[in-house]
Amino acid sequence: MSPESPRLRHSSSLGAGSRKTPTAPAPVRTTSDPTLVRGHAALLPNRGHGGGRSRAMTLTSSLRCLVSRLFLPLPTISMACRFARVPAPCDLGRRVTGTLFGHRKGHVTFSVQASPSAEPALLLELAVPTSGLVKEMGSGLVRIALECGRVHSSPRSLFDEPVWSMYCNGRKAGYAVARACSEGDWRVLSAVKAVSVGAGVLPPPPSPSNEGEEVMYMRARFERVVGSRDSEAFYMVSPDGNGGPELSIFLLRI
Repeated sequence: MSPESPRLRHSSSLGAGSRKTPTAPAPVRTTSDPTLVRGHAALLPNRGHGGGRSRAMTLTSSLRCLVSRLFLPLPTISMACRFARVPAPCDLGRRVTGTLFGHRKGHVTFSVQASPSAEPALLLELAVPTSGLVKEMGSGLVRIALECGRVHSSPRSLFDEPVWSMYCNGRKAGYAVARACSEGDWRVLSAVKAVSVGAGVLPPPPSPSNEGEEVMYMRARFERVVGSRDSEAFYMVSPDGNGGPELSIFLLRI
C-alpha cells in the first residue's frame, strides 16, 4: 500500500477535531531536462498532458506518412549549376516560412520566405534527390549541413554565397546551389501561399501538349537562429509546438 500523502493526513486530522496547523506551501518544481534546449534556441514548453502529447505524435506521424506517400522514389538526375545573386535577408525575423518542393524527376529546392506571400530571401537547389530526402525523413530526423569557404577579404551576406558543400545526416551529398527565383518557382510558391503546414502535389502547368511533371511540396514554419555573420540555422517547428524538430538546415561559412 502506498504511503498516505501529507495532504490526506492533514485532512484526517481536521476530521478528528485536531487543532489546525498551518502547512508550508508546496515547493516549486523545476526541470533541467536537456531535451528542452537545443543549440541557441529553447523549444516551446509542452502545454498539454498525456492527451496533448499523443495528439502531437499522431499529427507528426500523419504528416510523415503523407510525405512518404507523396514523394515516391525517383532516379538521381544531375542538375546544371546556375550562379545567381539572392536578395539579402534584411527583413527576416525569428520565424520564417520554409518550403521544400521539386519535380518528380528533379532535385529538391529549399525556399525561405519572411511570410507566405513574400519574395524568397533564400532559394537553394539541394543536391539530394527526392527519393533520398524521403528515405532520410523516414528515419525521423534529418540534419542538412551546408558549408562554404571564406574567399573574400570582406565577407558578403551569408545568403549571397553561390555554392555550398552539402552533408545530409553526416554524409557528403554533393553541392547545393543558390539561384534566383524563376517563374516556375514563383508559380509553386504562389500556389501554396495559403498553406501554412502540410504536403501535397501540384498539377503540371498548362501546356499545348498537356505534358508536364507534377510538383511535390512540403511546407512548414521554421525557427531561424543566427549564430554569427557566418552561421545560421533553420529548425522546422512542429505544428502544435511540441516535440523536437524533424528537419534542421544549417548554413556555415568557414
